[in-house]
Order: sequence, then structure tokens, then C-alpha cells
Amino acid sequence: GAGTAVCCGWAAEPARGRPNILFIMSDDHAAHAISAYDNRLIQTPHLDRLAQEGCLFTRVFATNAICTPSRASILTGQYSHVNGVPVFNQLDPAKTTVAHRLQQAGYYTAMIGKWHLGSDPQGFDFWEIFPGQGEYFDPVLYSRDGSKKYAGEHATDVVTRLTLAQLRNRPKDKPFFMMMHHKAPHRPWQPAPRHKAVWSQKTIPEPPTLFDDYAGRADALREQKQ
Repeated sequence: GAGTAVCCGWAAEPARGRPNILFIMSDDHAAHAISAYDNRLIQTPHLDRLAQEGCLFTRVFATNAICTPSRASILTGQYSHVNGVPVFNQLDPAKTTVAHRLQQAGYYTAMIGKWHLGSDPQGFDFWEIFPGQGEYFDPVLYSRDGSKKYAGEHATDVVTRLTLAQLRNRPKDKPFFMMMHHKAPHRPWQPAPRHKAVWSQKTIPEPPTLFDDYAGRADALREQKQ
């Protein structure tokens, strides 16, 4: 799928004067699904608060919006033809990433959630990730110490809880860089049961491209089955 939303937060590190960095990534999250950009469909007050109290990019584009290549570009700071991940291939473990740079600068680094880059994360002091795409319900995550099934839980809740645990238990003598990568809202779009009825009384208008015949468009658009 295409489209990824990213939020970054920072707060002063009192001891060393360097910012803590929490990087929150949602998968295939279109801009018009964030009401800070477009409030005609839905409301996202917590994301809107980040936009209001921080910054909101209004002149920005994705160099590669597919879920796997976008991660590779974010981590390496390189275009897809340079980092070697133009589609769904493996990120070379030898590649230098932002985590390596911050780790070398004395940061505690952590990656939690959806990685989906073939190789295991490098440059992170702690990581716990989904194998491949991961599952929404009863998800399995694995780390250096092995895998664990979170029975009875939803992927979004697990990733959030694990990230909060890392924030609480991190080394307090270092600034931190944490990447919190959600699976949602990537297809097959399976929300937690408590959210299933949210849209039951609302009508989503048909987009103008609903019956697009893709005439004159790229082969990939005509052939995709989403």
C-alpha cells in the first residue's frame, strides 16, 4: 500500500542538553485521514494537538510511499535506488542508519513494532518487532531473546504498551531515540473490538476515483488488486 504518516516528538534532556526523540510511524496512513490536514472525513484530536503544538508539514512529498521502501528511506536518509530497497526487498544490514549515528553519539536507541525490512534491526540497543507484516490479533513479536505471542491483544495496543515500557525503563543517563512503528492502518484493516462500531453511524462519501478506469495510468495501478 502507499502512504505513510510520521510524527516526531522531542523534549529537552535536562542532564545533557540534547533532545529526546520519539518517532511514531503509522502504516499506509493517508494525509486526508488526519484532521489537521483535512477535517471533512474524520477527527484526530491527538494528532492535531501534535500538529498545533509542534509543526505541520504542508509542502512535503514522499520519495517512496510504499510501506517497506519508505522505512528504508527514513532509516538511511537515502533514495530507494541508493539504499537498495525500491520495492519489497531486504535492507542490507551493513547500511548505516539514523539509529547508528545517534547510538554513536551516546543515545539509547530502540525499535518497536513493524520493521518489515527482511534483515533484523541494526544500530538499536533494544528492538522487538513483528515478523514480516505481523498480525493484528494475537500478534507475535520477536527480539534478540526469541519470540513472544501476545495472546488476546491487538497489535496497536501491544506496540504502544511496549514503547511506554521502554520509555519508563530506559537508561536515565542518556538521551533516547525510539522508533514506534505501528502496523495499523495497513490492510486488512482490523481494528480492536472496542473501535469496531465507531463508524457505524457515519457515512463516508464516495471518492471521485472510486470507479476510475485507470486509462492512461501506469501498469502497476491497473494491475493492483487492492
